[in-house]
Amino acid sequence: GKKKIVVLGGDGFCGWPTSLHLSAQGHDVVIVDNLSRRNIDTEMGCDSLTPIESPAVRIRAWKEVSGNDIKFLNMDVAKEYDLLVQLFKDEKPDAVVHFAEQRAAPYSMKGSKQKRYTVDNNVGGTNNLLAAVVDSDLDIHLVHLGTMGVYGYGTSGGEIPEGYLNVVLPDGNEKEILHPAYPGSVYHTTKCLDALLFQFYNKNDGIRVTDLHQGIVWGTNTPQTALDERLINRFDYDGDYGTVLNRFLMQSAMGVPLTVYGTGGQTRAFIHISDTCRCIEAAINNPPESGQRVEIFNQIAQTARVRDIANLIKDKTGCEVNFLNNPRNEDAENELDVSNAKFMDFLGEMIRLEDDRGLFAEVQGITEKYKHRCIPEMILPASFWNKKTAAACEANTLEVMDAKGKEGEKKLGGVFM
Repeated sequence: GKKKIVVLGGDGFCGWPTSLHLSAQGHDVVIVDNLSRRNIDTEMGCDSLTPIESPAVRIRAWKEVSGNDIKFLNMDVAKEYDLLVQLFKDEKPDAVVHFAEQRAAPYSMKGSKQKRYTVDNNVGGTNNLLAAVVDSDLDIHLVHLGTMGVYGYGTSGGEIPEGYLNVVLPDGNEKEILHPAYPGSVYHTTKCLDALLFQFYNKNDGIRVTDLHQGIVWGTNTPQTALDERLINRFDYDGDYGTVLNRFLMQSAMGVPLTVYGTGGQTRAFIHISDTCRCIEAAINNPPESGQRVEIFNQIAQTARVRDIANLIKDKTGCEVNFLNNPRNEDAENELDVSNAKFMDFLGEMIRLEDDRGLFAEVQGITEKYKHRCIPEMILPASFWNKKTAAACEANTLEVMDAKGKEGEKKLGGVFM
């Protein structure tokens, strides 16, 4: 049935198309956003490749094409606690979708300012949200966008389960525990801390929480954002916010060699932006019961190795591949086996990278149309995990470099999330 849904961070890359999707399904949507991602564009001197309109223009356009109203509030969830509590009391939402976090691992490693902002904004905002649900005296279902990065890569001893791990304790008893945290950046650390806050507030105050550990998102438009030019989703191609597949497709349109880090042996989880919206809707429609533990889903369609993705695009477009020194501090090669049975039960098949649905062509069409807006020097990594990786990356260039290290070698490696 129809629900009242507050979408925190509803102006962003995942939040905007999700808000439109939920509105199109007949839900009553309220977007809350402090426009921090737009301010970071100004800070970095790099806009979305696609020209995104202001929230007011976007919402007016949505009303014109759909007949549906969406309310927008400019509010800082991490700082304006009293306004957040009052919002919940006024709107009485059935569910709150929490996207209101700084989402880029590279940006969170750029310097002390960005590290401190990421922790203050992400952890402070999540705690404010949970405390506000308690203070509202309402039974609000919280749906949070997490990340597969909370698990680490290749650390589970097999298939990564959906949130909880079966272990044998020293006394021989078996127990199911929250999967150990293994973050790879300050950003990922905040998502691990979020998970602990959810466990506490769920146990202490009975808050119903669904935590979605999402893979790397690719694609740009959804059926809703494609309805009008003014509804277009943002497309990040820069070294801090550009997700790996979208960056590759943009680079191929620009005639720039694909920027693969290390050997390209990093295996990661992927999901198309349209399936992100469907997963959020499925989580809202299937809330945990009162008194149930935190529900955790792995929100992915598939896993893939970065160099295989680069070769897929190379075969389609004829572009070259550039193996750069790595800005991250992690293994260059890893395997990744992930359980996603819960969402597959709800959604059935999800979009895959190799699907012949014209999705690559759709993204390539967007990159071709707007490539005049690209600033090529913003493609190279500009955030480094430590002084050692920063020194190694001084040699990086947009010209083709050789693969760094042999396949299977343990060395510094990286991929944008």
